[in-house]
Amino acid sequence: MSMTPAAHEAGWILEVRGLSKAFPGVQALRDAQLAVRRGEIHAVLGENGAGKSTLMNILIGLQTADAGQIRFGGRPVRFRHPHEALRSGLAMIHQELMPFPELTVAENIHIGHEPASRWLGWVDRKAMNRTAARLLERLGLPLAPTRPMRELSVAEMQTVEIARALAHEAALIIMDEPTSAISAREAEALFGIMEDLRARGVAMLYISHKLDEVFRLADTVTVLRDGRWVGTRPRRGLDRATLVAWMVGRVLAAPDTPAARSPGPVALAVRGLSRRGCFRGVSFELRRCEVLGLAGLMGAGRTPLGRALFGLAPADAGEIRVHGRPARIGCPRDALALGIGWVGEDRRRDGLVPTMSVGHNVTLASLRRCCTGPWICRRRERALAAESLRGVGVRGARAGQRVTGLSGGNQQKVVLAKTLLNGPDILILDEPTRGIDVGAKAELHALISGLAGAGKAVLLISSELPELLALSDRILVMREGVFTAEVDARSATQEEILRWAMAGGAGPGLVGGGARL
Repeated sequence: MSMTPAAHEAGWILEVRGLSKAFPGVQALRDAQLAVRRGEIHAVLGENGAGKSTLMNILIGLQTADAGQIRFGGRPVRFRHPHEALRSGLAMIHQELMPFPELTVAENIHIGHEPASRWLGWVDRKAMNRTAARLLERLGLPLAPTRPMRELSVAEMQTVEIARALAHEAALIIMDEPTSAISAREAEALFGIMEDLRARGVAMLYISHKLDEVFRLADTVTVLRDGRWVGTRPRRGLDRATLVAWMVGRVLAAPDTPAARSPGPVALAVRGLSRRGCFRGVSFELRRCEVLGLAGLMGAGRTPLGRALFGLAPADAGEIRVHGRPARIGCPRDALALGIGWVGEDRRRDGLVPTMSVGHNVTLASLRRCCTGPWICRRRERALAAESLRGVGVRGARAGQRVTGLSGGNQQKVVLAKTLLNGPDILILDEPTRGIDVGAKAELHALISGLAGAGKAVLLISSELPELLALSDRILVMREGVFTAEVDARSATQEEILRWAMAGGAGPGLVGGGARL
């Protein structure tokens, strides 16, 4: 990969040359390069920790580069904050959306540049709503400008963020993992918007770990590795294996196949479990040495079911048995005592304390193992944390550093290390590879397969059908709060699972009429 971005060729909207940035003990970027044409979708790929986030944060003014040059619209720039970048036509839609939930859609779109009344200087709400409605119509979103943001889905919030960028006449929009928290149907709508923006001459920097999306959308691909620019190429002519090798710098091992495992005794049995407004009449069994996949569209009830089993939002009715014994799970403490571990879909909300160190996050739920009498033994705590981090493949991290200083992939591994330190027999993993790069994802896949092979019972909730098919022994399909099918992962296809997820059978649970493929 050796194509160097040209310097001042006509048509560039963004040119980055020799950008470097160091943090204490870490060289996040070293001599990075990037060039984006007007009206193109330019994918930026790399493992977590490759420098993608640092590069984007420098571009929009959240961080300052130590060296290098940025040219935007043909002139040198060094934005001091995101508002300055936005006013200049450079916008970013973050993976973790940050709307103002109590304000309306129109107010969110116009925040910071509200139209004012000609005579009194008051906010002209009629003009603001008219402009917002026009932008939303352009994006194909039938949404009332006066609707509060808190009522919107993630996909709708993303579209409002795009409308906000267009209100500022953005020439370049940075999209960071925009499909990580939306359904396949919502992603299709987003792709349509992106293609329309490209046709209108808007450039997009697209960051994603989902290579299918990259091969579908991108015109050009730039790869970063270990903070360095690896190269830039047109997407046409690239194949998946070559691109992955450039990203990770090594050949990825395939995960163990489900056929290599023989499921053992029943570890978790659920009968008629229900929670009003979430799921009803759910029945299934999960065995030792088994990965049981749970598929379904967003809103199908997968996450509420997992949360109920861990006591975060207990069920209203039904029976749970753990290792053959009736279990009452009214809170996470009950679940932990029964040997159930949980990794939630939102690591920032459910898995980490961002103000604490890596080591303290790992040992937070297992402090008794670190104590001598009533006192915490810091030496023992550090040793346990270091051993746990090694076990899940966290490299280059110190137990004493802030957890927010880690890449998203390593943060997810810290959550898993914390869960495993309690020694659970049953693991509930909800979107465990969300926002994880291909290298870290392969490592986590191998780890999940290894845990099942070592006797753990794993309930895997995932929106990624290839992941479910690769890791699961069986897959349960959920739709509108009920199970519609149970499929054999060795013979099922993505199309079959989607068919049952979108218009499946009518049974309230596998014991009550769910189909089997």
